[in-house]
Amino acid sequence: MTLYNLIASMDDVTVLAEYVADYKLRSDRYQSEAELEKEFIKLLVSQGYEYLEIHNEDDLVRNLRKMLGLLNQYEFTDNEWEKFFCECIANQNEGAIEKTRKIQDDYIQVLRCDDATTKNIHLLDKRNIHNNRLQVINQYVEQGGKHATRYDVTILVNGLPLVHVELKRRGVAIREAFNQINRYQRDSFWASSGLYEYVQIFVISNGTYTKYYSNTTRIAHLNEHMKNNLSKKKGHSFEFTSFWADGKNKIIPDLVDFTKTFFARHTLLNVLIKYCVFTSENLLLVMRPYQIAATERILTRIAVSGNYKLLGKVEAGGYIWHTTGSG
Repeated sequence: MTLYNLIASMDDVTVLAEYVADYKLRSDRYQSEAELEKEFIKLLVSQGYEYLEIHNEDDLVRNLRKMLGLLNQYEFTDNEWEKFFCECIANQNEGAIEKTRKIQDDYIQVLRCDDATTKNIHLLDKRNIHNNRLQVINQYVEQGGKHATRYDVTILVNGLPLVHVELKRRGVAIREAFNQINRYQRDSFWASSGLYEYVQIFVISNGTYTKYYSNTTRIAHLNEHMKNNLSKKKGHSFEFTSFWADGKNKIIPDLVDFTKTFFARHTLLNVLIKYCVFTSENLLLVMRPYQIAATERILTRIAVSGNYKLLGKVEAGGYIWHTTGSG
């Protein structure tokens, strides 16, 4: 039996009210990028993630078939899987925007079975988030694209790569990890079957500082600067990356603390499934922690008012007060 070390448990709350760092977990020696990656994966596994030795697309696709089968309690025939994969998962006419829409809105796809019937296949379970399986892989090699690339750490949700993490050793500017992801988006995420175009959230860290952002952050702001006749090199999309924080809006920058909070299974699944907004402009917006905390407080007030039959009374009300730019 596998035993997990429970780091943080949150039944209903996505953002911890207050987080106190445990400095005993800090390494007091120099860490290479490989050692930082190893420590990060070890912490994820202790929180209930399954680690897989997957480094190529064939193994990634095999695992995807298995995970979708488990989620939907269905065993694909070889013929069914080939059609479903080519038409619904890795359609060559779809890019990152279409795949993001599929995750956020069209997460139920139709399988045409061999017996001429149809079956709904869920890519995600959005009603019961803990039915979704979390796995972690590292050093995945993409041979296609403009040149061979090797990615640091990827989080799979039901076999789909939905969160990608790029690490740099402590002391290296975090912007270097951001720039590297930009190169991957440009040179290789679209290659082969294009499964890495499903990534919804990117995380960048140098151990000391850790931030997250959506898959459209770079694209949106480069387009904005191009409209203003500015050079691509002058884009400031890095400014739109976000720190994670606790309920008091105290940032949680260190990778260890970030992993214990943001990557807690309940939190990550909530962020992916409930607190990502795909707009009519085809932009994926990932809510910031203070926005999530405010939203959940409103929902809690509504639930309490309903439970105590206060709806329609003054006691059930409240104020929503925000300033320009707060979201």
